[in-house]
Amino acid sequence: MLPLLGFQVMTPSGEPGMTMEVFTSPPSTDTTTTTTTPRTPVDTVPVHKTEMHLVDYTNPHINPRGAWFASLTGSFTADYTGEYELGLVVCGTARLFVNDVLVVDNATVQRQGDAFYGSATVEERGRVAVKEGERYTVRVDFGSAETAKLPGISGLLHGGGSLRIGGCRVLNAKEEIARAVNLAGGAEQVVICAGLNADWETEGHDREVMDLPGHMDELIAAVAEVNPKITVVMQSGTPVAMSWIDKVGAVIQAWYGGNETGNAIADILFGDENPSGKLSLSFPKKLSDNPAFLNVRAEGGRTLYGEDVYIGYRFYEYADREALFPFGHGLSYTTFAFANLEVVESDGTIKVKLSVANTGVVRGQEVVQVYVAPPSKQAVNRPKKELKGFAKVAVEPGKSEIVNVEIETKYAASYWDEFRKQWCAEAGQYAVIISDSSAAKEGKTLRGFFTVAKTFWWSGV
Repeated sequence: MLPLLGFQVMTPSGEPGMTMEVFTSPPSTDTTTTTTTPRTPVDTVPVHKTEMHLVDYTNPHINPRGAWFASLTGSFTADYTGEYELGLVVCGTARLFVNDVLVVDNATVQRQGDAFYGSATVEERGRVAVKEGERYTVRVDFGSAETAKLPGISGLLHGGGSLRIGGCRVLNAKEEIARAVNLAGGAEQVVICAGLNADWETEGHDREVMDLPGHMDELIAAVAEVNPKITVVMQSGTPVAMSWIDKVGAVIQAWYGGNETGNAIADILFGDENPSGKLSLSFPKKLSDNPAFLNVRAEGGRTLYGEDVYIGYRFYEYADREALFPFGHGLSYTTFAFANLEVVESDGTIKVKLSVANTGVVRGQEVVQVYVAPPSKQAVNRPKKELKGFAKVAVEPGKSEIVNVEIETKYAASYWDEFRKQWCAEAGQYAVIISDSSAAKEGKTLRGFFTVAKTFWWSGV
């Protein structure tokens, strides 16, 4: 959808956003005329974010589950000459005017969309020609959910309804990519901020593809061709496909942060802070590599969990399928080495001890990950190894620190026995694998062992 309009316009009083006036009656005008009969507002509300779910809006002068109306007004001064595109999503009815000329009609005929939990329309769009330096006033006439033309929509279920107003400059993607390539060609360092937002990742919605939306993948690949000194800052809540990964110098997976996100990213980019995060999930190379790929749909009223316990790194390792980035992966501006592993099992507790050395030149933090592999002979199929403990340690350059991790033996060794309806710790020798990620590559891991002398079952925690 188009970017929210509220961050681009000013209210009639000069404040950022739009002014919403609430009325008990609709505008008594034809949709194509330039004037309306004056109405007296019963409420005036400043709106900064023009994405409103009005299920809890109340006012003593209106019936919150009946029909009521509003007009939202804001203006902007064009800083270019060209086209500007505007869009409306609504649970209810809405029409958008620019300088009193109708641009978007999302009231006369409506099409079902999936926004606002499936209660709203698709984003209906319209364009208007703008001239640099001239001022344009945007007005949206809104009717509450009770006025909706979509079947099954009423104020009884959806309260005051919902409204989303978007808008942005119309861009030619090919021209913008070419401009970016031209700018990046002679730069010392390139930073591309990419990713997803609430249009793509939100409650009650699953993405159907892993590719970045629009022309982002094409942009990154094109810029990387002319300047390999490129860092991609990826803001997403889930993995995305990275077809260009071998062409870029670095990726910062920034996730979704709070108000200080920009400052945090800048601190890492400029080296003021040494990153030490680790991936909390595996990044597959493509969508079909996902462990749940064949079971994502509900069929016949049933949700099938055909992947069983083989989710995340358990699947990639068992199926011998390489991930784009494994669970637990994470780089920093320094390097670490593990040594002197000791594994002791006593009185139902496994004590793991090792040293972590900072072999680089800056202070950093490393996460010691403790995986346990089951015996070679097993009563049931089990993952090749599972994370059972971890610890994070800060180490000065050229120094070493001792790390201790304790795990109860029953937690380290057990699986769920479906016949006994209890946890089972099977007799045998278990391997303890120390690594900086689930990949556990040779030369970067330590191995120890402990033994369960006799199979036992247990319940509870």
